[in-house]
Amino acid sequence: MWTRFVVAAVIASAAVLPGPPLGPSPAASALPTGPDGFAAVNSLGQNGTTGGAAGATVTATTTTQFLDYIARPEPLVVQVRGTITLPTGTTDGMHNVASDKTIIGLGSDARLVGGGLNIGLPVNDKITAPPPNAVHNVIIRNLSLSAATDDLINVQMFSHHIWIDHNDFSNGDDGAVDIKRGSDFITVSWNRFHDHDKTLLLGHDDDNGVQDIGRLRVTYHHNYFDGSDQRNPRVRFGEPVHVYNNYYRDNSYGVAVAMNAGVVLEGNYFFSVNNPGRVDFSGDLGRMVASDNVLVDCNHEIETRGSVVEPRTYYPYTLHRATEVPTVVPNGAGVGRI
Repeated sequence: MWTRFVVAAVIASAAVLPGPPLGPSPAASALPTGPDGFAAVNSLGQNGTTGGAAGATVTATTTTQFLDYIARPEPLVVQVRGTITLPTGTTDGMHNVASDKTIIGLGSDARLVGGGLNIGLPVNDKITAPPPNAVHNVIIRNLSLSAATDDLINVQMFSHHIWIDHNDFSNGDDGAVDIKRGSDFITVSWNRFHDHDKTLLLGHDDDNGVQDIGRLRVTYHHNYFDGSDQRNPRVRFGEPVHVYNNYYRDNSYGVAVAMNAGVVLEGNYFFSVNNPGRVDFSGDLGRMVASDNVLVDCNHEIETRGSVVEPRTYYPYTLHRATEVPTVVPNGAGVGRI
């Protein structure tokens, strides 16, 4: 039988440089107006992530309008008003988003239901480096996405500079946000995940190292894993993957790391999580360093192993104290907050 325990603060020091100072903490209301984390890094010919800021602003109130706008080749800010139903059709409900797009909900009741968004070229195992036409520079904010017949959002085939922020994800048939096949420089922040099983997949297969090694650099911060069962995230190959200041509540596991992926796990709060962090999961072992995480009423400690490239190599950041996370994150994550 597992032993349940309460840990006021667990600090696992495993070959990682000291983290940034913890004080003074940023205010709960100090929410980002632009991307941070890996989505803000200049690389691959893209200076940060600006979405459709260089183009016109349009408003979609119907399915036809929405699908037309997100597929156009020019930069666009696509505002979503009300509920848009995405058809299944011949695509299993996945609909392509072109480069240089901002998709943002208006108010707190903008919804995409019945289908999901695909950010990326068609799957091609023969492509092993970012192609010049890789989908890039996409922002998705302030939307509720639910009831997809496949993924709610899928990012694939070397897509880069993606910011997924302040959304609500629930009841998809597969992943909530899956990132795979060499995609890179992505931030997933201030989202609420609930009533969902397989939440966040990073790297889809143990045999896909040729596309994934040296890529899949993703920041996950200030997300509310509100009873989302597993894959919060489940990581292969990527390094560094930065998971900080997330609130985990009632999950079977938090972060699972495999195939020599490297995760920095810091300043998170885990409440009633069976396995907060694992490096021995399936496939080859992963690597994880952890610091300043709080575990309450969990069944296992965080597993750590090896060393991981420090995220500050790429970008600066400021942590909330882990003890503040159960207040800050539910008050700031999800829709209607920006």
